[in-house]
Amino acid sequence: MQIKNSEELFVRLLSLANSAEQQMTKALPKLARAAENPELVEMFEHHLEETEGQLERIDQVASTLDITLKRIKDQSMATLIGDGEEFIEATEKGALRDAALIGAAQRVEHYEIAGYGTLCALAEELGYTEAKNILAETLAEEKSTDEKLSTAAETKINKQA
Repeated sequence: MQIKNSEELFVRLLSLANSAEQQMTKALPKLARAAENPELVEMFEHHLEETEGQLERIDQVASTLDITLKRIKDQSMATLIGDGEEFIEATEKGALRDAALIGAAQRVEHYEIAGYGTLCALAEELGYTEAKNILAETLAEEKSTDEKLSTAAETKINKQA
């Protein structure tokens, strides 16, 4: 599909974010089941709740701007999730797996931070102030999740691994 202007780019990027979040709603329960550390399990479960809210925000943005999301699959997210699944298969339950899961989850968070940062900047440029504010909430959640994962890795889990 040819993207001809900034508005079409915004719709494409928002559609990819929607696909990524939908994929995460399926992946996060698997990560929670695979983790051993109770704090990490709780983080994954909490982020699932946030992800469901993030999907609602994407729908809110689409509704506010009267746009239809494209039915596309975010292949990059699929690859990142697949990498996490490989860590689950390649390690036994315990601290080493937990450290690997944190690394995989942070790769996802960094990808999402880049995506939402781009969406916020583009929304601002297009004058989509309400959309930018809605998307900024999600960007802040993704950054917070990344920080929590870093703290868990640096203070406990990596040392145990």
